[in-house]
Amino acid sequence: MSTRVMVVDDHPLWREAVERDLTAAGLDVVAVAADGREAVARCVATRPDVVLLDLQIPEPDGVAVTAAVAERSPETRVLILSASGEQSDVLAAVKAGATGYLVKSASREQLLDAVRRVAAGEPVFTPGLAGLVLGEFQRDSEQTPPGSRLTERETEVLRMVAKGLSYRQIAERLVLSHRTVQNHVQNTLRKLQMHNRVELTRYAIEHGLDEE
Repeated sequence: MSTRVMVVDDHPLWREAVERDLTAAGLDVVAVAADGREAVARCVATRPDVVLLDLQIPEPDGVAVTAAVAERSPETRVLILSASGEQSDVLAAVKAGATGYLVKSASREQLLDAVRRVAAGEPVFTPGLAGLVLGEFQRDSEQTPPGSRLTERETEVLRMVAKGLSYRQIAERLVLSHRTVQNHVQNTLRKLQMHNRVELTRYAIEHGLDEE
């Protein structure tokens, strides 16, 4: 199946040009949006594989949209395409849940390659930014208690995992799809730097989450 993409940018000419490039390359543009509210609503409605997102859009901005997508459509990956390469913008986007970050000077080929790689779950960054992100997250992992960046939904799923419920049982109780539950678990594993359900269960029990 073709990768499904949503394009979010408040400049019509730029948005249309990107949409043409993606379509010409065989990617399926399932939605476009010009501001943050449209972006979140249309992402939830269409569930694209990748949201190609500008940071500087009318409210809510790209960082807030990224966080909302991570919470409400966790199977969707966010690739930032921004004019800014500022350290603060890059780190804010990644901490909100972005999988990749390109500056708008990237070539058409670089953009298409990044969309495909992000859809597969691979982090992709404009050259020079990857080291910046890695260094910051290494510092964060040393200073931030594990689990403090979990969303409410991820914590809720983790509690149920600790109680021994299967993914299908969790999906039924929370009225979610099986795939969405799996994605919440994968995001939790990544944030806690763990590798499997056994480690998650041990962590949850140690922190009393199985008793709540």
